[in-house]
Amino acid sequence: MLTLSWILTFFVSGVEVRKINLPGCSHVEPQIWYRAINGEDFVLQCDLPDRDATNIYNDSLLNQHKVKWFWHQKDKETLKALKESSNLAFQGDALWFKPVRDSASGVYICRIWGKIPCLKIVLDVQTKKAAKCSGYDTNMLNLLAGSGNSITCPGTKCYSHIKKSDVKWYKDGHQIKHRKSRPSLKLKHNEIYLNPTYDKDAGIYVCDYTLYENTTKWTMRTAVTVEVTAKNTVHPPNLLYPSGVVILEAELGKPLELKCHVQFGFEAVSPKRVTWKQNNEENINENLNQETSVYSKGLKGDTLLHVATLKEVTEKDLRSNFTCFAENSVGNATAVIQLKRKQRVLFLHVLCSAISTLFAFVLCTAFIYQHWIEIVLVYRSYLVHNKSTEDGKEFDAFVSYAKLDSSESDSTLISEEKFALELLPDMLENKYGYKLCILERDILPGGAYTDEVVTAIKQSRRVIIILSPTYVSGPSIFELQAAVNCALEDKRIKLVLVKFQDFQEPETLPPVVKKALRILPIVTWKSSISAAPDKKFWTHMRYHMPMKTKMLGNCSLKALFQRLFRPVY
Repeated sequence: MLTLSWILTFFVSGVEVRKINLPGCSHVEPQIWYRAINGEDFVLQCDLPDRDATNIYNDSLLNQHKVKWFWHQKDKETLKALKESSNLAFQGDALWFKPVRDSASGVYICRIWGKIPCLKIVLDVQTKKAAKCSGYDTNMLNLLAGSGNSITCPGTKCYSHIKKSDVKWYKDGHQIKHRKSRPSLKLKHNEIYLNPTYDKDAGIYVCDYTLYENTTKWTMRTAVTVEVTAKNTVHPPNLLYPSGVVILEAELGKPLELKCHVQFGFEAVSPKRVTWKQNNEENINENLNQETSVYSKGLKGDTLLHVATLKEVTEKDLRSNFTCFAENSVGNATAVIQLKRKQRVLFLHVLCSAISTLFAFVLCTAFIYQHWIEIVLVYRSYLVHNKSTEDGKEFDAFVSYAKLDSSESDSTLISEEKFALELLPDMLENKYGYKLCILERDILPGGAYTDEVVTAIKQSRRVIIILSPTYVSGPSIFELQAAVNCALEDKRIKLVLVKFQDFQEPETLPPVVKKALRILPIVTWKSSISAAPDKKFWTHMRYHMPMKTKMLGNCSLKALFQRLFRPVY
């Protein structure tokens, strides 16, 4: 019946009852023996015994997920896994009992992955009567800051019939020793003396001593929780803001926050209060919402921020006094905020409008500069009437390129000729609807070469010149010279220079050709990236070609804008 009672007790208080087998642990002997007093806080560390250890637990969360705890009351009982509960907590590599009960006696096994495969710890929890405690000191202390105080180990009042070792003290897990940097802390007669006491002395103190019973070395461990307080203040609250009477500008119909910073001196039992009053009356304005938050807290007292929010400022609010009222057990303090109508600053609005307009103008200018060619193409294609069909010319463009001589075999000439005879017609004629004049294809043979070239150029609105080293140094340069002369006579003829390959200008070029190469726009062909119809090269080519108007018809605005904002590479 008693065993059943223990099992039920530990199931409620953090023990998962299930059969567990720990390989390599069954024949391991206990290595540490602890005694504790029933009803006190207690801590176990999962660490191998070390005489020179300077801490009794490590709060680091990095270790916590690696530690596993198990428990059984007797060697032959089922091993049970421990889990956290209301009075059992895992903290780093430690197991905390808050508090420990006599039913917690038994053997505890802990494992740390990669460090400790199996550590057995015996815990014997006894009542004060069984431990023969006399004059047992409290394990909760309130010390006054700035004064001299002492901390006594409660466990030294137990086991008076057994010889004990000196006490080892630990604070927040670390051993306490004499330090030159802290001469006000001294260890005497197993007690800690603090003179003076500082707020940093607050914490959990653990005291250990060793006693031997029937050849077993027991460590008696008890804990003391220390809080440090100060003397109650003798001063009323101090209003940091507002101070006296403060004038605050406000806009009618707009929300407004009224802030009050108050400093209170320390009080153990604090009746402090902060509130806003309107015309010295409380809670008359439903439009006034109030909230308090602690700005800072310590032994010197608290600093509070109390905020009242007006949902909207009214004419009545402009005629009211808003008083911050702060009170503690000593007295009270007040300060006043008066609202003043905020004048609209016309200049600021004008300046903001001007800056916004300028910013929008700069953005529009940058956009137009970036997409100028696309904008022009869309404008020509959809918004302007095409008058080029009424100018009497038969072709949109005459194509001039270096012809392949039968004695030449340079592969670049073949590529250049393919560009002129296949790629240009495929894109400009088939894709965009232009009509090209290619001498070998569109002019019947039989006439004089020079006359045919001049006639074809005059019947064209544009002349596309495909420039290459072979072109500028060969007989085809005549076609460029003829095109320049025709353009000077007929202003409707425009030249489009395409740099197919880099070239050096021969010294023998006619002056009019040299000038044309310097001043006329040049579109550069980059064969590795300009094959697709929506690339930069073809966009520039269309820009220099005559207008081709399309009816909007089935073309949606969405398609129109997609064409306008299509990325150019």
